[in-house]
Amino acid sequence: MQLIYKICSQDAWQEAEKAGCFTGAAIDIEDGFIHFSSAAQVAETARLHFAGQTDLVLVAVDTSSLDIVWEESRGGQLFPHLYGILPMSAVHEVVPMPLQADGSHALPDALVCA
Repeated sequence: MQLIYKICSQDAWQEAEKAGCFTGAAIDIEDGFIHFSSAAQVAETARLHFAGQTDLVLVAVDTSSLDIVWEESRGGQLFPHLYGILPMSAVHEVVPMPLQADGSHALPDALVCA
C-alpha cells in the first residue's frame, strides 16, 4: 500500500464525509486537481501553505485504487495529483494536525522521520 496525504480543514473534511467523497478544497477546484503530498513532503507543505491554521486534519490516502499523476511542482519535486474525486473508500486514516508550541503542526510519528 502506498499512502499519499491531503491536508485540509476539519470542516471541509466533515462535509466530504457527509457527501461520501472529497471533491477538493478551493485551491484544488481552482487548479483542476486535488493536491496531495508524499510522506516526505507533508511537513513542508504544512509549513508553506497552512502556517498558523488551526482545525486541520491530515488525510492518509491509499493510492492502489486511484489514478494518481505525479507532476513537477515546488523546487522540481514530483507531487501526487488526482484529477477527479476522492472516494471515501480510498481513505486509510484521518488524524488531527494541532498546532504545537513552536507554531508547527503536529504530525504522526511515521511522518516526522520521513
